[in-house]
Amino acid sequence: MTPEIVEINFKGNRRMPFYNPKEIQIKPGDAAIVEAEKGIDLGFVTKVGRLVTMNDFKGETRNLIRKAGEEDLRQLNDNREKESQAFMIGREKIKSHNLNMKLVDVEYQFDLNRLTFYFTSEKRVDFRNLVKDLAAKYRTRIELRQIGVRDEARRLGGVGVCGRGLCCASFIDNFEPVSTQNAKDQNLSLNPCKLTGVCGRLKCCLAFEKDFYASCQQRFPQINSTVRIDGKSGVIDKIDIFQDAVFLRYGDDEDLSRVSLAELNALQIQE
Repeated sequence: MTPEIVEINFKGNRRMPFYNPKEIQIKPGDAAIVEAEKGIDLGFVTKVGRLVTMNDFKGETRNLIRKAGEEDLRQLNDNREKESQAFMIGREKIKSHNLNMKLVDVEYQFDLNRLTFYFTSEKRVDFRNLVKDLAAKYRTRIELRQIGVRDEARRLGGVGVCGRGLCCASFIDNFEPVSTQNAKDQNLSLNPCKLTGVCGRLKCCLAFEKDFYASCQQRFPQINSTVRIDGKSGVIDKIDIFQDAVFLRYGDDEDLSRVSLAELNALQIQE
């Protein structure tokens, strides 16, 4: 019988599933000690049981060891202070090595057996000498991990223009491709200031209703198709899927005429 699955959230909104073979009574919000690649780590439970999906997770699924106690949480706070210091030192060393990279975050494994530096860069970076320098300073396993700007937004978190927490930091596990076609399908203004998120890329939420709009638009004729009404030819300029209507443009007239979809279906669309 497969043991219960628990999703654990670590620093930087890094979420991973773990087995619970000991059937430890645990609930969302609890701090937990889990197996790491080499040693142990500490995170907070976000989901338990059927709510956890394994479909998009790649890699070995390890086990939950026990609930975290007060002493563990005190050590976690100490680790956070050490991370802040490591961030400042890491940034200074990047500057001294004259590397074209931006340090985003630093994360200690709970048992201090690994120290990870997350950074962004437009190009590949040869950071071998930097790793040696940091390893000599901290006497632990050093890992430098290059991430994208979307991953940077996920790690740092924030609030979107909608007033809610960033989707990438809240629930998105894997980033899907987003294009301006998503905005066109929703008849949104192609204004970069309104379509881009805090990461500088197109907002992830543009893809949330992609399937809904695609299915709705199948009931409508294509934009720029032509229809004759009362002996006049009109070009379909835009559609309104919520009110089941289309808007026609006649010749060079700037004003649009609204026609219901029911009425339009009685007409013959001409190419």
